[in-house]
Amino acid sequence: MMRPVSCLPLIPCLSLASTAWAKNGTKDLTQLLQSNHNLSEFTALLTSYGDIYANLSFQSDVTILAPNNDAFHKIPYSSLGPAFEANQSQIVRSVLQYHILSGRHPAGGYNGTFSFDKSWLQHTNYTNVTGGQVVGGVQQAGNVNVFTSGMGTRSTLVTPVRCAPHLPSSPSSVKATLTLRMQDLPFTGGIVHVIDNFLIPPQDFIHSAPQFNLTAAGGAAENASLADHMNNHKDLTIFVPQNLAFQALGGTLQSMPLSQLRRILDYHIVNSSTVKYSASLPNGTVLRTRGGQNLTITFASNSLFVNQARMLQQDLLISNGVMHVIDNFLDPDATSVTANPEIRTAPPLLIGTSLSENLVPFTSFLPTSVTSFDTGTATPTDGFGASDIGKGTSAFSRTTSSRRASGTSNSKEKSAGGKLEMQQATMAMQGGLLGALCWIIGLL
Repeated sequence: MMRPVSCLPLIPCLSLASTAWAKNGTKDLTQLLQSNHNLSEFTALLTSYGDIYANLSFQSDVTILAPNNDAFHKIPYSSLGPAFEANQSQIVRSVLQYHILSGRHPAGGYNGTFSFDKSWLQHTNYTNVTGGQVVGGVQQAGNVNVFTSGMGTRSTLVTPVRCAPHLPSSPSSVKATLTLRMQDLPFTGGIVHVIDNFLIPPQDFIHSAPQFNLTAAGGAAENASLADHMNNHKDLTIFVPQNLAFQALGGTLQSMPLSQLRRILDYHIVNSSTVKYSASLPNGTVLRTRGGQNLTITFASNSLFVNQARMLQQDLLISNGVMHVIDNFLDPDATSVTANPEIRTAPPLLIGTSLSENLVPFTSFLPTSVTSFDTGTATPTDGFGASDIGKGTSAFSRTTSSRRASGTSNSKEKSAGGKLEMQQATMAMQGGLLGALCWIIGLL
């Protein structure tokens, strides 16, 4: 929830601010950020990575998704908490790059169909998607723009803020309101959108699966020696059976030879030169799987199907592609089966024995570090990869408590928050009252 905006008196400096605006035209990035007090923490973070900040100064066509100050206050309670607390500079850098999109993407350009826009996050330690990791964008009911990122994180584009300026010299009958824009903020290199939550760079398959209750698939991949491929192969698309599908065949799947299990799982993996997001899966699309057989996409009754299986969740981002959750297993020996949209869930094609509702097969094969997203720990080194971005909030609480108790920290462990506070204070002194006034005038 955004803090209330307090508008300052405008009349005394209206002429000065308007003249400055007309003379300078479109602001450069520095001017835009410094005139938006709700982005002071983002500005401090961005300017602390001088190479990224300098590079933005030479751009002509980028979109910056800028978390507001409230979003920064949520960091300790998110999966990014430990990285920011321990000042994991490479992770924080990757997070910052993930908030910069190539090309201009105005708020009005989004619609009810997800688009996936390339970001500046391209380092192979954190992503293996051609052209850079993507951010999902969609416009929902009420013209609400939502951005999706790793672990199913949702960030909403902050709506315009209305406030009434204090005009002491005006008659009481005169009522004036200002609309402070939070989207499509222009600067010489592109546009800025203000968002209410941080985007989280997607993690690899094994670390992502448990977050969507796909523990059986993650464990089965480990058991069948497919985890390395599913974590690292470039531009991967995975159709992941839900846990219930594994339970329905659990007895048989757990007892079959690993070569047979691997063959079945291979039929759910698509290796391609491009990631297959749902928007790129029109009716009749044929995909070649890792095992060499084909899959057929059907769109019917407002649902997507792959062969006979219905897609329950679409476009869950992972570090090297995307996964779509399906309600049933695909059978590599029944490649010509078609969808039946008249029934909610098609009967399993594979025949086998089920497990009780309380038993989920293969979960024991998951590494203990990924069985619970909220119990990860962070170490103060920079050699992290995609699997290290999402460490749990409990780790943040433990490290914070221990440092407060001891009252000590080394240079590597100094909080990123401390740096931000110092830079914010400097900016506040530099900006002063005129900066605040220009912020209001510039957003009209």
